[in-house]
Amino acid sequence: MHASESIALSERLALSRHLHPGLQTTIPEPSFAADQQLHLVAHGLAELLETARRELERDREVAKASLIKASRILHVEIERCYGANGCARGGLVAWQIASVRTYIDSNLHRVIHIRDLSSVARRSRAHFARQFKLAFGEPPHAYVVRRRLKKACHLMMTSATSLSEIALSVGLSDQSHLCRLFKRAYGQSPNSWRREYEVLIADQSRRAASVRDVI
Repeated sequence: MHASESIALSERLALSRHLHPGLQTTIPEPSFAADQQLHLVAHGLAELLETARRELERDREVAKASLIKASRILHVEIERCYGANGCARGGLVAWQIASVRTYIDSNLHRVIHIRDLSSVARRSRAHFARQFKLAFGEPPHAYVVRRRLKKACHLMMTSATSLSEIALSVGLSDQSHLCRLFKRAYGQSPNSWRREYEVLIADQSRRAASVRDVI
């Protein structure tokens, strides 16, 4: 048994045929294909895990190979299930996108690691960044920074909170960090952006007051 073997459907069928000679292992009709495949995979996994358990003390290499193969089968089945549910190959499905987005927006005040996001999406860390980019159109770090800056803008518009406090509340190290990222994204400093917004609001208020006076 070699850890590098490819786990295609035909291989899983062959594995199940070898382990369970009396089991129907031809490719099933579409009407019950999903149930049959699940049945085959479950039996194959059970036998691989039993082999790993039995060989753990006698031959660790055989046990390790069985566990590696079981792990690969599980990953193939997970990807197949996601694909069947309308997920772009290698991307994330709707509930994963919603869960990841909610987690990010709820944790902007703290450090957000890839391992946290992959756990929320219930995906392995190995390929999560690529899957995230397919779903969100940008890498995780870029998306999180953009959400932090959007939250900072909201706080500048709706409160008199200092920039240093805003920076910390959106997970940035200090005011300088906020200013650097903000200028890179918007082409001006947070203070300048805030003043322009305040002038705009004051102007709108004056115009609204003038309209009321005329009426």
